[in-house]
Amino acid sequence: MPKLRTIVGHQRQVEQLQQDMETGNIAHAYLFSGPAHLGKMSIAYWFASEILTRGFSVEEKANASRSIGKLTHPDLLVLDQLWIEKQCEDWDVIARSSNVNQQHRSRNEPAKTDTISIDDVRALQERLHETSLGFYRCCIIRSVERMQEAAANALLKILEEPPEHLVFILTTQAQSSLLPTIISRARSLRFLRLPRRELQPILEEVNEDDAHFILRLAQGAPGIVYRLRDDPDSLRLEKQVYEKALSFWGTASLKSRLQILTSLHTRGDEADRFLTHLALSLRQQPPRRRELLMPPFMELARSLRTNAHRQLAAQYFALVTAP
Repeated sequence: MPKLRTIVGHQRQVEQLQQDMETGNIAHAYLFSGPAHLGKMSIAYWFASEILTRGFSVEEKANASRSIGKLTHPDLLVLDQLWIEKQCEDWDVIARSSNVNQQHRSRNEPAKTDTISIDDVRALQERLHETSLGFYRCCIIRSVERMQEAAANALLKILEEPPEHLVFILTTQAQSSLLPTIISRARSLRFLRLPRRELQPILEEVNEDDAHFILRLAQGAPGIVYRLRDDPDSLRLEKQVYEKALSFWGTASLKSRLQILTSLHTRGDEADRFLTHLALSLRQQPPRRRELLMPPFMELARSLRTNAHRQLAAQYFALVTAP
């Protein structure tokens, strides 16, 4: 089930949503935009919970919040994790973050990507026609930029003529990739990275060295702070990758430098993680050397974002940054 954590930071956004509720000015659609792991989904769940429990007693609100956390509340629809062939096929895992029917994704031509198709939106539409038990219903869709064009157009039609008292809460990491008409029909809230002072309370019981490392790696994202605080294995892995990246800058042997950079040869999470740690460890170099190394590093990062030959890009980088 989703973790309904205490909200960290984003006071301006929370205050705006509270004002919308207090003044009865709740929009039919909201768009939360910003980088990953900032807490957009946490605030989406909080906002949905507040909307669905307006006017409830303390006990009624507590019971409803539990059902919202379990995704069993009849007036809450969530489309988050998707069934993906050979990647995410455990229905129990999917049900922890999504409660919209996805059986169609495993039939006939099984879905192989994380994109939201027209069939996914149609499955959502079927649920939208159900009668609500309360005054409001809420529908949360994570990373709406995952929508294929046909799916985005279908969503747009719903937003143009939304069912009465239905509130959409959409999140995105890439607002520029959305249809302008979808953006125009939603009330937009931009989420930014948080300063360290707002993240430090999360790490009160973490030793100083680990806390310092986590804050540097998180780069203002509370979701990363929570994950590394609560998962020692993940923290250990990140430290190992960081030490490997740090060793690159002090290694003179070209063979060893090339070996260290092999993580970059294949596109994926491992390469992205290593590139992040390469950037973090670069900041630990003496100012003059850091100034010299930054241009080739930026060139490497640009090359890896394109269709350039990744291995050749890494080899060139190893050569031009040798001690």
